[in-house]
Amino acid sequence: MASREVVMLQVDGPDGPRDVRLTSPDKVVFGELGITKREVVEYYVAVGEPMTAALRDRPTNLKRFNSGVAGEPFFVKRVPKGAPDWVRTCTVTFPSGRTAESVSVTEPATIAWAANLNTLDFHPWPVRCADTEHPDELRIDLDPQPGTDFGDAVVVAQTLREVLAEAGLTGWAKTSGGRGVHVACPIRPEWDFVQVRHAVIAIARRVCRRIPELATVDWWKEERGERVFLDYNQAARDRTIASAWSVRGLPAATVSMPVTWDDLGEVDPAEFTLRTVPGLLGRHGDPHAGAGEERGSCATALEWYAEDEAERGLGDLPYPPEYPKMPGEPLRVQPSRARKQ
Repeated sequence: MASREVVMLQVDGPDGPRDVRLTSPDKVVFGELGITKREVVEYYVAVGEPMTAALRDRPTNLKRFNSGVAGEPFFVKRVPKGAPDWVRTCTVTFPSGRTAESVSVTEPATIAWAANLNTLDFHPWPVRCADTEHPDELRIDLDPQPGTDFGDAVVVAQTLREVLAEAGLTGWAKTSGGRGVHVACPIRPEWDFVQVRHAVIAIARRVCRRIPELATVDWWKEERGERVFLDYNQAARDRTIASAWSVRGLPAATVSMPVTWDDLGEVDPAEFTLRTVPGLLGRHGDPHAGAGEERGSCATALEWYAEDEAERGLGDLPYPPEYPKMPGEPLRVQPSRARKQ
């Protein structure tokens, strides 16, 4: 049983050091590795600067593991009660129209405070608090389906990079912490969630046309086959992916690690863990240090979307099941069931 010991940590930040409580520091979070809560919080302090840069001013959902990774996690989308007065917040609107005050990371101490609440994965929205209706990041999640692996995701990511360049966008890649790859493109906050999602769909379709044997945009699992799924719905409102530097709630304590394009095809994602990443950061620095300096446009990708609709009859694709019915969305019915009706 974990002790009730309380340790006070000092975490440096832009307004000077903050005192952050660390409770039950010897509580085991990763049972197979014996990693304690103290190690988790110390990891987040070690990567605090680049992680703050990745999360800065973004409303962020917290994926908490109160019983360790062997237990059932839950998402927190509202600021927990008792948050220090220096934890910043901003208002987000969910697909239902309801609103909430969400955590906004502005300094490393906020990350350490959330880690003490048993947060492992940090899931930022693709918006900034100054304008939560217009994403400033276009994201594509490359999700290997059964029969495929990380190597396949890398091949698809390289083709995706080419298509993004043709659209005038610069992609930044990171491992997902599992078998996948995440690619994010800084964009100007001039398009709403629906438009950015349409841009992602158009980009994903172009990738699939070039390597149809490797990539798919099919929402229904029964149609994907042994291919890498380009998850366009991660661009929908209130859909998030784990941030760079997040520890994933997996037994091996792997990390969603930012990498360069040159390194993406050479790395083993299993080697990026809570215990190895701080050393890598110290030796090599932040591979995404320049991300966001130049922001692209969705205009070309939206032209592709319009062309697909006019010339190929390809319109919108299904939204996630928890969404209200969206304008222009096709029937949200599994194809095998639709054929029986």
